[in-house]
Amino acid sequence: MHILSIQPEPPGNGNVVARFDVALTDELRLFGLRLTERSAGGYAVYAPNAMGRRCATFSPNLVEEIARVALAALKEQKPHDHRST
Repeated sequence: MHILSIQPEPPGNGNVVARFDVALTDELRLFGLRLTERSAGGYAVYAPNAMGRRCATFSPNLVEEIARVALAALKEQKPHDHRST
């Protein structure tokens, strides 16, 4: 699993930390995911909606793994770097 691109969310958008694209495997890529910080602690990962319905959901274990990889990619960005990783 690796992050294809990630952008930190600007301040003022609630609990959204970043929006990103991820390759779960060589055969499966997901685009436009949101990483959010939970008020009770930890993180959540959401796929985009299409026609008012969720496109995908993730198990708690997969959310934890995706969030870990996304946070690591976000920390690797330099403060002045506005490009995707």
